[in-house]
Amino acid sequence: MIKLRDILTEIIESLQEAKYQGRTVTLNKPFLTPDGPKKRSVYVKNEKGNVVKVNFGQKGVAIKKHLPKHRKSYRARHGCDRPGPKWKANYWSCKAW
Repeated sequence: MIKLRDILTEIIESLQEAKYQGRTVTLNKPFLTPDGPKKRSVYVKNEKGNVVKVNFGQKGVAIKKHLPKHRKSYRARHGCDRPGPKWKANYWSCKAW
């Protein structure tokens, strides 16, 4: 007999992982990209349901989100009260701040 708990666990795991260019990737979990064009990347599904890689963050620059003035200024400048959809870099940058 198949347990409901096993089915739900399988569904949740399938939502967390997806195929991107032939390999399995974890969705919605930012990671560092030392050789990439930006500081961080994340795999997400776009509006069409395709898995895309979103790059964000400026390399070589430390963010100072622990300073309230810096945090407030960044969030105001980038419109973090309305960051947009998950498949846009602004969403992930604002989430980091």
